[in-house]
Amino acid sequence: MDNYNREKEIKEAIEASEKVLSHLYSARDLFKSAKNWGYFDMFGGGMISTFIKHSKINDAEEELRKTRYAVQNLKSELADVNDIIGINIIPDSFLTFADYFFDGIIADYLVQTKINESLSQVENGIVQIEKIIDNLKSEI
Repeated sequence: MDNYNREKEIKEAIEASEKVLSHLYSARDLFKSAKNWGYFDMFGGGMISTFIKHSKINDAEEELRKTRYAVQNLKSELADVNDIIGINIIPDSFLTFADYFFDGIIADYLVQTKINESLSQVENGIVQIEKIIDNLKSEI
C-alpha cells in the first residue's frame, strides 16, 4: 500500500477516535453535572433538583448510546489500520472496557454511587481513546 492510502487510513482512524472521545467528553460533563445535582438533591434540593439530575442522566445515557455506535465505527477503522501497519493499536484494556461498559451502561442511575461509577468509567474510556489517538498519530 502506498503512503497516501496508509496515511488516509490512519487519519480516518484518528477521526473515528476523536468522534468517540467527543461523545465521552460530553457524557463526562453530563455525569459531573448529574453528580452535583445529586448532592444538592440529597441535601434537600427538592423536586426541581431531582428532575434536573435525572435529565442530566438521561442526556448522558444518550451520549453513551451515540458513543456505542462511534466505537463500532472506530473498531472498523482500527482494523483497517492494523492490517496496514501490522501492529495491534487497540489496547486490550479498551476492548474489555468497551464490552463491559456498554453492556451495562443503561442501568438504573437513581443512586448517587451509580453516577460516580459511570463518571469513573467514562473517564477511563477517555484515557483509553486518548492513548489510541496518540498511537495513531505516532504512525503518521
